[in-house]
Amino acid sequence: MNTLVLGWRRARRFAPVTRGLAPDRPAFLIAVVCLWLATVGNVALWHGLFERSLLRGFGGWILVAGLGVGIAGLMALLSSLLAWRWTLKPVLVLWLLVSAGCTHFMLSYGMVMDPSMLVNVLQTDPHEAADLMSGRLLLNLLLLGVLPAVWVVRRPVSYGRWTGRLKGNLQTAVLSLVITVVALFACFQPLASTVRNHHEVRYLVNPLNVVYALGKVAFSGPAHARGLAPIGEDAAIAAPFGPAHPPLLVLVLGETGRVGNFGVNGYERDTTPELARQDIVSFRNVWSCGTSTAASVPCMFSRLGRERFLDRDHDEEGLLDVLQRAGYGVLWLDNQGGCKGVCDRVPNAATCADGECLDAALLEGLDARLAALPAERRARGVVLVLHQIGSHGPAYYRRSSPETKRFLPECTQNELQSCSRAELVNAYDNSIAYTDHLLGATIGWLKQKEVNWRPAMMYVADHGESLGENNLYLHGLPYAVAPDVQKRVPWITWMSPGFVHDTGLGVTCLRSRAEERLSHDHYFHSVLGLMGVSTSVYDAARDVYAPCRAGGVKAAQVSAIS
Repeated sequence: MNTLVLGWRRARRFAPVTRGLAPDRPAFLIAVVCLWLATVGNVALWHGLFERSLLRGFGGWILVAGLGVGIAGLMALLSSLLAWRWTLKPVLVLWLLVSAGCTHFMLSYGMVMDPSMLVNVLQTDPHEAADLMSGRLLLNLLLLGVLPAVWVVRRPVSYGRWTGRLKGNLQTAVLSLVITVVALFACFQPLASTVRNHHEVRYLVNPLNVVYALGKVAFSGPAHARGLAPIGEDAAIAAPFGPAHPPLLVLVLGETGRVGNFGVNGYERDTTPELARQDIVSFRNVWSCGTSTAASVPCMFSRLGRERFLDRDHDEEGLLDVLQRAGYGVLWLDNQGGCKGVCDRVPNAATCADGECLDAALLEGLDARLAALPAERRARGVVLVLHQIGSHGPAYYRRSSPETKRFLPECTQNELQSCSRAELVNAYDNSIAYTDHLLGATIGWLKQKEVNWRPAMMYVADHGESLGENNLYLHGLPYAVAPDVQKRVPWITWMSPGFVHDTGLGVTCLRSRAEERLSHDHYFHSVLGLMGVSTSVYDAARDVYAPCRAGGVKAAQVSAIS
């Protein structure tokens, strides 16, 4: 009898926990959803660990068990803080849908969700989003997100009074925290080794990766929120271009260009026949600021260079601001998802605002756009920026016109892993061939201006691309772990004879530097050097053309960076 009484008393001690886990209580719903997220919702994580041979032996099982329970515990901890009548189910539904979407993209394209990728997602325009739609995406969203979410919505839950709910939420949070600590401590050794040797794995933990990325982006604070600092206030034109022949520089900002897929860079395929017929200079060892447009474009138009740009605590003006302040006419034409802020203070226009079009639209009406710039600025010189859609994936087949498709059959699906390697490369190479066509047409347009101008063109891509190597597709991986094909980009220059003469540039000298390691850090200063802008923010050491200039541009002698 005493034994029965003792057992009854012990049962009463744990009664609150038992009641809290009753099927109609919030804690039960949280537990079920978080266990689903930690197992099925993290299939990309388990696949990633398996691919890296980290699930072998007893240590592998300990890692899976501890990490799985730890993920469930952390998700339960976060969810318990929001376990109120009007917030719990929306939060759990959001976890499920976000987890399903991330699982699809991580498995299909080898993506990881870090802060830079989250910025890319937030800046994706409707046309880019449409390119990513596929039957597999919808199926994954349905099975991994929508159906569990329907179950959550339909599940009856008894919340009780708010005082009791507060107590229950705190109990759930404490219990979740204890479970998380115990689980992660149990697998600490294999987990620490995994994180140390495979940094990217932490961005596969779903959907905690999104929570971390969102917090990082939100609480680090956007640099522009702390003010926009002017730069180059002393900028002036010091070039020897005569008033009868001002400079006309076209900056073609490429999208998703792999340096190794350009025929002029030694690629086995002739993807660039039009460039090959021109007197160009191609730098073949150039490294990008980032692995996405959102990361690279603001960085390459900044004077700071990659390391200082990432560590900046405020935004400042960029290349186009300095060119405009010096007195040049500046115009940005966009066939992409915007200029990421770098053209906000100069004239700019979208060439295909009502839909998606090929890059040839960038050249349509260019004479009229040039003539519309203020006459006093045109008299000093003009810089035109053409922002391509280029080779933006996954719909590479839509980036080239039928007459420029040189390599067939090509992949015509958004689900790149469903295509053969040969079809995928064909589609991408066709997009490069179309870029070659655009650059050839741009040079042709510039040659028509030689009577009144000193024309030149500079093409640099913002980042590279993965085409299935190591089961990776597209771009956007964290820079530290991204493969070189996502970071090496082409840099191609064409200059008219008059431009070469006035600037004193040695083309042979430039070609001798083709294999030197360069980067987007050189972009800002190289453009200022070409245009002969004298300013304290110009650094000749980061002007790729300066070593081959025979005194033609006085600005090359200005080397201080403020």
